[in-house]
Order: sequence, then C-alpha cells, then structure tokens
Amino acid sequence: MPAPRSALLLLLPVLGFTFWLLFSSPSPETLQVAHSRIHYRPPIYHTHPPTWLEREEAAYRESLAERTALIKTWGPQLHEVESFPPNWKMYTLWDFFTPSFQCPYRTTRVGRRGDGGKWICGMEEVAAKPACVVYSFGVNRDSSFEAAVLEKAPHCEIWGYDFSVSNWGPELSENPVYAAQSHFNAFALAGRDAHSPTDSPKMYTLQSLMAMNGHDHIDILKVDIEEAEFDVLGELVASYAEKNEPLPFSQLQLEIHAWHQHAEFPYFLKWWESLEAAGLRPFWFEPNLIHVNLLRGVPPDVAEYAFLNIRGKQGLVPELDF
Repeated sequence: MPAPRSALLLLLPVLGFTFWLLFSSPSPETLQVAHSRIHYRPPIYHTHPPTWLEREEAAYRESLAERTALIKTWGPQLHEVESFPPNWKMYTLWDFFTPSFQCPYRTTRVGRRGDGGKWICGMEEVAAKPACVVYSFGVNRDSSFEAAVLEKAPHCEIWGYDFSVSNWGPELSENPVYAAQSHFNAFALAGRDAHSPTDSPKMYTLQSLMAMNGHDHIDILKVDIEEAEFDVLGELVASYAEKNEPLPFSQLQLEIHAWHQHAEFPYFLKWWESLEAAGLRPFWFEPNLIHVNLLRGVPPDVAEYAFLNIRGKQGLVPELDF
C-alpha cells in the first residue's frame, strides 16, 4: 500500500530529529552548573594575568574616550556640564563614570539585600587565604556586610570605625562567635590626624590606623562616611603618589555622596581622575535608590562603587606587580 509507506518515509526524518534534540540537550544538572558560573570570567583572566590587564586597560581607555565625547556633547566646557540636570538632558553624573573594568574572578554580593550589601571581587579567593584583613568605615547600626564576610571567610579579621555609634550593629555585637575577629573603635576616618585628649571626635588617617594595628595591606576596604570620602581619599591618594607607592588595599567598596560642592562636575571629575591615576578601576556600580525613595524629590546623588586596585602586590592577583 503506497500511501502508508509514503507517510512512514515522511515521518522518519521527524522522528530522527526529535531523538536528536532529546539526546543532545543538556541535562538539568548541566544547566544548573552553567547557571552557577554565570559571573565567572573566561580562562584567560586566570591563566595569564598580564593579558587580562592589557585587555581590560584597553577597554577602559575606550570608556575614557566615551567620557570625553559625552563631556563635549553636554558641555563642551566642564563648568557647563550639570551633574544632575533638571530638564530634558538625558544623563546623570554617574553616566560619565561607568564601571568599565572587569573583576578577574566571580563578583559576589555580600551582605543583605537592599542597603548594606556590597559587590566583592573574588570573595572565594579572599576566603581561601590563611588570613585576611578588612577595614570598615561607617558602621551606623548595620553590620550585615561585615558579618557576611566573616561567615564566608572565617580566617578574616575586621576593624571597624564610626564615631557616630558606640559599637558594631547587632549582627556582630550580639553574636559572640565573631567577637575575636571583629574590632571596633568610635574614631572618624579623616584626611589628617587629630586625636588629642581634647579632640572630639578623634580623627585618624588610614595610614595611622594601619600603623596602630600593625598592617601594611588591606584586602577589602569599605568606606561609607557621608561625603567625607572626597577629602579622605584625596589626601590618601596624594600621600601615596608623593611617595610613588601603590595604595595599600586590594579593593575598595565606596559609597559616594555627590552633595554640595562635591557634586560640581569639574571638581568631581578631577577627584575621580586622581583615583584612576592611583590605579583604581571601577568594576561595579549600584545607585542608591533607597536614598531616593526615602527622601522623595532628591536627585540620585548617592551611589555605590566597587574598585579594584591594579597597582602593587595585591592579594587578588599576586602575579601582577606594577
């Protein structure tokens, strides 16, 4: 009977294609593994660090050229660029300073969702170290980030400073498990030292605190000091540039408060370029929308940035020495 035979001949390719799809599709386990590695970088980032740096710096130079073009579009003079324009201009200050550098390892959000968490480059690498040092400036009443770091990296120790509170947040102060690894002082981070008996609050530079604690390197530096970051980092960068030495930390978690004169574009650009000249490269950015939501009617002038230090011997990429 020719009709059934013809139908069978037509059906065979369809059946064959169906079986091919079934047996060539990845298993659920494979899909799960692939999904879990979504933030990992290609092997080139790990097997040949100089090539990684060369490629990332080339990409970063392209980003700098785009910044220059954007300034010409909305300026062209620096003082003509409004950081947070109130009208139809379709940009904000943060569009000039994009996180165009890539962390060579997995980037992980550490700490609670919402306000308080930070994006860390190579948390697994930090956790694998026999010892690591974390400095946290600006504790307020939330130590969820610091507690999460200690949970993920049991060999770390954290030094915290905040003159506005008397202790860590409850995540550490009420957890005796972390007591030996967490150290707190009600000091202010500043661009100069002022800690005589009559000074209140007592102010210390980062260099002075590191000397007091016997440290020459910090694995993770977190700074959230309500606009004082401009003076503090400005003085820190200038101090190390004068000595022709690299900054003493591997990565910087920084909340930027672009307020008052610090929001003026010429000032901000000069300050940001000093960070770049010191070897800091932004690899993550997160606008603080909680700030906008709470206050209502304010510009989006607070943002979280994560920087990788590409100069000096650092813990994340020990093969690199600049």
